[in-house]
Amino acid sequence: MPLSDTTIRTAKPKNKLYRLTDANGLCLEVTPTGSKLWRYRYRFNSSAKMLALGAYPAVTLLKARQLRDGARQLLIEGTDPGEQKKTAKRAQRVEGLTFETLAREWFAYNAPRWAESTTYKAKLYLENDLIPGIGSRPVKAITRPDLVDLVRKVEARGTLNAAGKIRQWLHQIFRYGLAKGVVDTNPATDLSVVAAPPKAARHHPHVTFAELPELLAKSEAANIHSLTRHAIRLLTLTAVRPGELRQAPWAEFDLERATWTIPAERMKARRPHAVPLPRQAVAILRQLQEVTGRYELVFAGANPQRPMSENTVNKALRLMGYEGRQTGHGFRHLLSTELNGRGYNKDWIERQLAHGDSDEIRGTYNHAAYVEQRREMMQAWADSIDAACAGTDSNIQLMRAS
Repeated sequence: MPLSDTTIRTAKPKNKLYRLTDANGLCLEVTPTGSKLWRYRYRFNSSAKMLALGAYPAVTLLKARQLRDGARQLLIEGTDPGEQKKTAKRAQRVEGLTFETLAREWFAYNAPRWAESTTYKAKLYLENDLIPGIGSRPVKAITRPDLVDLVRKVEARGTLNAAGKIRQWLHQIFRYGLAKGVVDTNPATDLSVVAAPPKAARHHPHVTFAELPELLAKSEAANIHSLTRHAIRLLTLTAVRPGELRQAPWAEFDLERATWTIPAERMKARRPHAVPLPRQAVAILRQLQEVTGRYELVFAGANPQRPMSENTVNKALRLMGYEGRQTGHGFRHLLSTELNGRGYNKDWIERQLAHGDSDEIRGTYNHAAYVEQRREMMQAWADSIDAACAGTDSNIQLMRAS
């Protein structure tokens, strides 16, 4: 017998779920908690299936029969109503998917594979540019002109490097969306075609070797934090990138063996880097141990869990009167210029600077083979700085490449 509103309304829960049947596969499940749920039972390709049609009384008997009849029509047309419902739900989710949701999912997927610096920068641009710009937009509604406008605003600030990274990340985010099936095209392709023309290349400024003693003397006399003063000295003695130094944990240093080993995930070239430490650098690090040795980071910031700011060294150099003349990164160029001029093996210098090698096998071999050669080279470099600072002949005879 077909169901009636009275039968449905007066149905009481029992200890176990039971069903009240209507006609043509429609039934009402009454659960032990008292819920009343409409179900359509059918067969598709010889398999028994069940389709949820909603809950009573939100879905009335009349509405449930209409939904059943719609599902039956799909069966007549050769379509599984259950699969059709799943497809419709997926499409609804995709239509409502915002760029912010997709971008954050992309970030969460990739962050564990990135260097800490890449993760920091990607999050910074997501929060400051991408999400404020188009985060609330449905991802399928975003067009290439929308992205061009977004990048133009970044370029207008004069930050062309940031604009380049944003173009790259937009491309990756939409590629991720393509792989997930939530977008049909990638509107971020070919954005570089309309990129603002690059500015003239600007090298990191640096003083000459002859001017280095005066810079170091000013560093000693300047009203700056002792950690900053030590950081400047270590950049001079090791030629590592400023970010590699300020984020360095004590665990990477073996002061007994005078070696600093930076793991691949912290390196720009994604390869581990061994930094031989001259005696002068080891002495500075032993002094630093008395200050920050109880923390994880050598250059712990005001919050010891985080490193000193990336602007600290450059700000100190500006205060010392070296704006436009020297940056933290410029110490690498100073070392490269001076040691190449002294005739050292170029491979030793490039390996000390941790520049990538296009030949991965050769790069791995060189990494292993050049540590001791670089140790002698960097000790001679440190000794020549001491000699220059002491006022002796800065052109003292140094070990040269054979």
